[in-house]
Amino acid sequence: MTPLSKIEALLFVAGEDGLGLRQLAALLDMPVPALIQQLEKLAQKYEADGSSALCLMESSKTYKLVTKKDYAELLRQYSKSPINQSLSRASLEVLSIIAYKQPITRIEVDDIRGVNSSSAISKLQAFDLIRENGKKEVLGRPNLYVTTDYFLDYMGINSLEELPDASGIQLKDEEFTLFSNKDESLEEVKEENEN
Repeated sequence: MTPLSKIEALLFVAGEDGLGLRQLAALLDMPVPALIQQLEKLAQKYEADGSSALCLMESSKTYKLVTKKDYAELLRQYSKSPINQSLSRASLEVLSIIAYKQPITRIEVDDIRGVNSSSAISKLQAFDLIRENGKKEVLGRPNLYVTTDYFLDYMGINSLEELPDASGIQLKDEEFTLFSNKDESLEEVKEENEN
């Protein structure tokens, strides 16, 4: 693994939030001046590579991978494609979490799902189903996400109060978690109920 590939991997996973110089330096165990040189090399690599759609963006000493401006029209067309054919299960899961827990950060969505949600959030923003709504007042000031008016239209509702009550939803796996106690097997519970 080269320093460039490590930086690229970290920025890819960080998604739209990006990573600051100090975060990157700490993760890579690299002095900031050396990291800046590597970031400049990565930016030059993307600029020189006509077959890559990516470029490195820096804003307020936060770095992120974004698509080159040349691809804006293509991505606009993609975002206008039919939603019901384009939203993956992961995107629908993220949309549900944001709808019920808003305002919420990407990290909080990740914690609920157990996986990175950057690409799903980007897709939902491209479809105008969610939007940024300020920053959370914590270290790093992550973006807060909420649903849009278009989300309400898409769902056919007038307000978030019309969303189904999620408290009554039971997961298929719940019946198995009821008997997670090692001392109590499903067979023992059945025997007790028969007596």
